[in-house]
Amino acid sequence: MSSSTPPRDPKISIEHVYKIFGEDPQSVLPRVETGASKREILEETGHVVGIRDISLDIASGETFVVMGLSGSGKSTLIRHINRLIEPTAGRILIDGEDVLTLDEKQLRAMRRQKISMVFQRFALLPHKTVLANVMYPLRVDGVARDKAREAAMEQIETVGLAGYEDRYPRHLSGGMQQRVGLARALATSADVLLMDEAFSALDPLIRGDMQAQLKELQSKLHKTIVFITHDLDEALRLGDHIAILNDGELRQVGTGEDILLHPADDYVERFVRDVNRGRVVTLASTKRDATTLAASELSRARLIELIERDGVDAVVVVDGENRPVGAVSEATLYAGRNEPDAWWTDTGNLPMPEKASDDTVLAEVLPRFAGHSTPLVVVDAEGRVVGRMSATDALASLANDDG
Repeated sequence: MSSSTPPRDPKISIEHVYKIFGEDPQSVLPRVETGASKREILEETGHVVGIRDISLDIASGETFVVMGLSGSGKSTLIRHINRLIEPTAGRILIDGEDVLTLDEKQLRAMRRQKISMVFQRFALLPHKTVLANVMYPLRVDGVARDKAREAAMEQIETVGLAGYEDRYPRHLSGGMQQRVGLARALATSADVLLMDEAFSALDPLIRGDMQAQLKELQSKLHKTIVFITHDLDEALRLGDHIAILNDGELRQVGTGEDILLHPADDYVERFVRDVNRGRVVTLASTKRDATTLAASELSRARLIELIERDGVDAVVVVDGENRPVGAVSEATLYAGRNEPDAWWTDTGNLPMPEKASDDTVLAEVLPRFAGHSTPLVVVDAEGRVVGRMSATDALASLANDDG
């Protein structure tokens, strides 16, 4: 199993968690720990291995996606976080506290105050209005009616349902019902939001809208979101980090870009093979080093020297802060061989290169190569040159292999 660097002081830590379903899981645990397969355990003991030796760290404020096909153990895993399912072995820590040590009263308090959950099937109370549904967990927790109403209305507005607070679930579309469920989860002000296949029951257009709304909300709220899905495109769109499960085992953890560019094994490689990389892979991971020349040193002879030394097709001319002020392609340089030397020392004669930031995805830059003889210049947040990208480089990066 491959993993990216774990976050410091994670919000949630899952440590060597096993879940075995059956009459006597503890008796079976040693066989599972020593590597017996899921099929062997089922045939020999009648027990089912739900998840096997899973360890994950989830950072505060990130959207962490757990994905896999049906039966992979993803929904089993998420239900361990709020102890809807008890593990056979392992630890689950939230803010450093082991939730498995909590008594019933402490566990109820944690579920009410620290963790909210959004389900696939909405789980709305059909006889209550939108407002009453969103207020419900607050009222159960003893919040005064006026304060509960105020908090609920704030979240109803946040998810774009202002004006619908007196409607009943039957009056709403599937997407609107799911937004009620999201508002109800947000109203508790819980730090952690568990979303189990929350958008899977929606049609594709509404699902896309809900994904966009969740990303927008998360950019403002910075909740710690654990999102379960079987849809890789959804995982790549939403996840800061993604964990891929198969048959209860963790196969890889990383950013979407990590997983696409460096799949940990054949299973993950097959899983991501048909993904449109252009929508995920950024210039940060595919750029090449740029050959630059300070404007104060600009001359035709120096440009030729750099092009021949580095074997590049263009040089980026930069100011004293390493920001681009022009670019010279090899073709332009040799076509202008009869220009006076003074021409080459004036940056006003040089075309400005196309620029893009480190976090720009490849799909956004491909159209920008049309009509430009110089490469795309990759810049950081301050506009300083950090690399280059040619059309050939970009197309090669979209190939479905590591070459």
